[in-house]
Amino acid sequence: MSSLTIGIIGIITFLVLIFLGMNIGLALLIVGFVGYAVIVNPVAALALLRTDPATQASTYSFMVIPLFILMGNFAFHAGLSGGLYECANKWLNRLPGSLACATVAACAGFGAICGSCAATCATMGTISIPEMRKYGYNDRLATGSIAMGGTLGILIPPSTPMIIYCIMVTEASIGALFIAGILPGLLMAVLCMATIIIQVIAHPAMAPRGEKFSWKERLKSLRGLIGVVILFGAVLGGMFSGFVSVNQSAAIGAFLALIIMVVNMKIRKELTWKNFYAHFKDAMWTTIRTFAMTFLIIIGASVFCKFLTITKIPMTLANYIGSLNVNKYIIIALMTLIYLFLGMIMDELPMIMLTVPIFWPIASELGFSPIWFGIFIIMSMELGAISPPVGLNCFIISGVAKDVPLGTIYKGALPFMLTIFVGIALMCIFPQIATFLPSLMK
Repeated sequence: MSSLTIGIIGIITFLVLIFLGMNIGLALLIVGFVGYAVIVNPVAALALLRTDPATQASTYSFMVIPLFILMGNFAFHAGLSGGLYECANKWLNRLPGSLACATVAACAGFGAICGSCAATCATMGTISIPEMRKYGYNDRLATGSIAMGGTLGILIPPSTPMIIYCIMVTEASIGALFIAGILPGLLMAVLCMATIIIQVIAHPAMAPRGEKFSWKERLKSLRGLIGVVILFGAVLGGMFSGFVSVNQSAAIGAFLALIIMVVNMKIRKELTWKNFYAHFKDAMWTTIRTFAMTFLIIIGASVFCKFLTITKIPMTLANYIGSLNVNKYIIIALMTLIYLFLGMIMDELPMIMLTVPIFWPIASELGFSPIWFGIFIIMSMELGAISPPVGLNCFIISGVAKDVPLGTIYKGALPFMLTIFVGIALMCIFPQIATFLPSLMK
């Protein structure tokens, strides 16, 4: 049996294990180990299993992941998400479907201090679903807008998938990719709000008119942005200027988020040693659990990728696609459809670990820059986060709004899948959307 055939069997086995409900990191590790043992020998596979986790653990670049996760957890306990939502609601109240638009805007803001698709979705869903229901919003519009808004958490920096991508594609700079995500993130937020407005104009019963607020109330709500602006400015400003490295920016962001948490607790008159310890402990334990899950996926995917490399599947596929006499954007469209399918069965981290070793050689051969291609991959993964039958964000919303059928949430998310396709098309037509800001970096 050829190594190529063994590789195909390995990929199919991995997908079957995922369907059976096995942990994704463990499935990647088992299939990669067994496949490597079959093609090379069991001794070499055991040596790989012995050395690879230690190699990944000693990778300096991975230090940034738990720091950004910790920053997001401190920001959550500081109550920044509530201030974001209140500010967005008061400034967007004149738009049709204003609360849904405010949710998307707040998700974009929270994504700038969180970096996680699931965390953004769960946090903003908890805040905004009760508000939209109180004012009579249609469940489809309410849940769909939150599911889509949550995907902005991985597009607007900082973003864990962006970090993983840059570590795997050594030509890409984490700082440059973070900066590159700003304009596409803002573009997607605007397109999402446009999608909401179009739906409400076509079906006015989906959302009532927004509540009126005075200019005094609007200006007062800007206080809720102070913490976000401080974190966003400190983290990305330091990287953009070149004064600090990505890891240093993450450490600064986590420390500032801790200070903001303490200050906000003081303002709310909740600052006692008992309360501080409870919030600090919860933030630390959540960070440990999240990074442990992420690191298992990283180790499993590393072993699996080495298995794929010796099967020569990535090179064979890259050579085949490179020999096709078709426009390079047709290849990009095919990749988008593959991400749409993969998103139906797995979340963003294993998706990026599994596909980048295969797709990046193809993209490089076609002449795409690593920065542009990284943003394309993140936008494609947004599709997977809201597509049935898995759609991680839709499942999270189902957990927040337990009385809303999952089918209703999927129907609400469907218009936003078209929105993402439009965003990717605009990226292809105007690649400067992703490459302009990184070109200004020092």
